[in-house]
Amino acid sequence: MSSPDITYLEREAVAAVMQTSRLSMGPEVEAFEAAVSRYVGIKHAIAVSSGTAGLHLAVRALGITDGDWVITTPFSFAASTNVLLYERAIPVFVDVDPDTGNINTDLMAAAAADLIAGGKKASRWLPRQGKEPTGILRALLPVDVFGQAADYDSIQAISAEHDLRVIEDSCEALGAQYKGRQAGTLGDIGVFAFYPNKQITTAEGAMVVTDRDDVAELIRALRNQGRAPGDKWLDHTHLGYNYRLDEMSAALGRVQMSRLDELLQKRERVAAWYEDRLAEIPGVELLHITPTTSRMSWFVFVVRLEDGIDRKRVAEQLDEQGIPTRPYFTPIHLQRYMTDRFEYQPGDYPVTEDLSRRNLALPFSGILSETQVERVCDCLRRALES
Repeated sequence: MSSPDITYLEREAVAAVMQTSRLSMGPEVEAFEAAVSRYVGIKHAIAVSSGTAGLHLAVRALGITDGDWVITTPFSFAASTNVLLYERAIPVFVDVDPDTGNINTDLMAAAAADLIAGGKKASRWLPRQGKEPTGILRALLPVDVFGQAADYDSIQAISAEHDLRVIEDSCEALGAQYKGRQAGTLGDIGVFAFYPNKQITTAEGAMVVTDRDDVAELIRALRNQGRAPGDKWLDHTHLGYNYRLDEMSAALGRVQMSRLDELLQKRERVAAWYEDRLAEIPGVELLHITPTTSRMSWFVFVVRLEDGIDRKRVAEQLDEQGIPTRPYFTPIHLQRYMTDRFEYQPGDYPVTEDLSRRNLALPFSGILSETQVERVCDCLRRALES
């Protein structure tokens, strides 16, 4: 489905770390953090072991805890909801925009107003729990789906009106821009992730970014077993985690950051090849890129099949031709552990469920050739015609 773009520069950097005795909490982590901070133009960047770890630390740093409500999206990778459940907070889902898959900010505004009002108004947005709502709305957690930033003018207005914090899950969107502003910098805390299918990779790893000094200090402590500034060896001010990033991964990330514009341009080129060819294929809808998106940071390439097309049959035929595909995403509210706990049902979030039924991710990375893209598109055309 995807291949990282790794050169001799990355291999040499990782090998150089192996010639030292410093494999954790060293200069490569600091250099990687500085590179991300410079690129996105934000004060603090804190390297961590995964996107999930970064989002979890963001939740912890903002003091979100037992029974607190956080408005988020059911159309995402499960981690954006799981990190709330880790802290016993309640995810409050609202449906998504049918064109982009990003959270519907009109619904977010309505939900925020009703949750603040409480009572029956709040109940219509909350999961089925068989009891009167008693929580407090604390934050918004939008996701920049597929490398396109959500509608942050609206999100920031909702945040300001109700004094809510914003955690920007930009794990899929390093390098994306919203009205000229860098994704990941549009809330109180942003998180980028670097799994091998992302825009840059550290194999496993992520970066938390923020302009808030207090948040940055706490997250740096929490990622390192809760050791605060001034703590001696084996002293721990906070209940923390081992969410550190190692030096080898950081070296890989540092070099990848030096190539980020090149890597984004290569992904843009592959996406353009796909768009040119797929525009001529009946039954295929392309992702809508909004006018507010100054730069799309292509994470995956997802098409939407028209109603009535058997996606499973199309995927099977592509697989027979050696073309892997994936659905994107399985709705979070219909995951087994969510239905068991909150009694969600099919139909609760119809736009999310429709996108989940019809979306199909095609092979995508910056190192795909035009010939490979042509072959994928030809095979998809034949599968749709059969």
